[in-house]
Amino acid sequence: MDWHLAFKPPAHYAAKSGHAYSLLPFRFLELDANRFILTNITGEHLVLPKETVRAFIRHQLPMHSGAYDALKSRHFVLDGDSSVALDLLSTKYRTKQAFLAQLTSLFMFVVTLRCEHSCRYCQVSRRSEDATAFDMSALAADHAVELMFQSPSRQLKVEFQGGEPLLNFPLVQHIVERVEARNADRQRDIQFVIATNLAPLTDEHLQFCADHGVLISTSLDGPEALHNRNRPRPGGDSHRRAIEGIRRVREALGPDRVSALMTTTEESLSFPREIVDEYVAQGLGSIFLRAISPYGFARRSGQANRYQTQRWLEFFRTALGHIIDLNQRGTPIREEYSALLCRKILTPWATGYVDLQSPAGIGIGALAFNYDRGIYASDESRMLAEMGDQGFRLGTLGQDDFESIMSSDLLLGPLLESMAEGVPMCSDCGILPYCGSDPVGHHATRGDPVGFKPESAFCQRNMGVVRHLIRLLEDEPEAAAVLRSWA
Repeated sequence: MDWHLAFKPPAHYAAKSGHAYSLLPFRFLELDANRFILTNITGEHLVLPKETVRAFIRHQLPMHSGAYDALKSRHFVLDGDSSVALDLLSTKYRTKQAFLAQLTSLFMFVVTLRCEHSCRYCQVSRRSEDATAFDMSALAADHAVELMFQSPSRQLKVEFQGGEPLLNFPLVQHIVERVEARNADRQRDIQFVIATNLAPLTDEHLQFCADHGVLISTSLDGPEALHNRNRPRPGGDSHRRAIEGIRRVREALGPDRVSALMTTTEESLSFPREIVDEYVAQGLGSIFLRAISPYGFARRSGQANRYQTQRWLEFFRTALGHIIDLNQRGTPIREEYSALLCRKILTPWATGYVDLQSPAGIGIGALAFNYDRGIYASDESRMLAEMGDQGFRLGTLGQDDFESIMSSDLLLGPLLESMAEGVPMCSDCGILPYCGSDPVGHHATRGDPVGFKPESAFCQRNMGVVRHLIRLLEDEPEAAAVLRSWA
């Protein structure tokens, strides 16, 4: 794309003859019948009556009004008294985009596809417990560790994925020890996380995690009947094993060393409050209200298409309202997706969350090392590969280095095509500073990294959630206080 043709020249925004102020670049989105959300390039926002916005755009807004002062203080307008405004705006923009200089910091090691659960929404096409051909080899793991240390990022997060990683725990141990040995002279800030259903958890696992500071991430879909229905396993006891595992991890490693997330199935939609209450009952301080992803068994079984985005948004709003009410009554629990978005809405800092980045977080935010030595642009990319689509396979462990992967057209092409600032509809959208682009998801559902925005579930979800959060921040002071505490 010829970028100089994609934007208006500076003179376009300059004060016209007879006008006392100039407009700085901004976007807007309807909040309700009477108000617009305005956002600038750094993500600062204002909610103003539609008539006020129209007057502002027409250079008819009084310069001594409260609305004008608010617009000026948030860098939506430039006049003769604000000579430092552009410098401040550029500083804030650099702060927002500082994460790009770090490049890749999250590395996912898919140590096996084996799993003893048969989750109906499984994204990764898991294999049976005895299918050891789907285990990563130690040699492939060593190549992955070497490639990881080629990243310039000072913070490196190693996340063990599956399948069920505990079914190939000797390799997990090998990788942790290998990383620690390589880091003796590299002096990076290393974090280890195992994403596990906790069913195979043993005292040996817990002791190793305690000795090496390994964190645990697990799945909890809600009350026992719902969890067991969503996540069946032999014996029908997946909920009991998850709850027992959470308790054991907290006792052995500490109360803050285990976190959980849920996936919203069609059955989940009827139980927003009950799901939140289950997290509270288990002493978990946060919950991530997550929709189904269109990969693996979730797509082949039809689970990914069982409900429309609007139903998920209703579920989300009800669950979030219950969470906020619990906080107001003295029970602290945080909804993680709302917290990420509030950080982007209310602060100058980036989140590092790869799904809410532009350029997209694929590759430059995270890489996935598959059991078969494939190097993928994201966890979703290797899920897509299990469905037969290798479009986001960036290389092979033992053959390709970090530089060749990062400069590959297989990565740069989708990044350039899907960068929200240059995508139709995204480029004009008022929530662009808070959103991402999801090129892998759009490729999976529409066949290209951009997708068709009016029908994009990713866009509809984010637009609905951001609108709801800003409405709470504007109209409900007690709810706003909770949201601000999360940011």
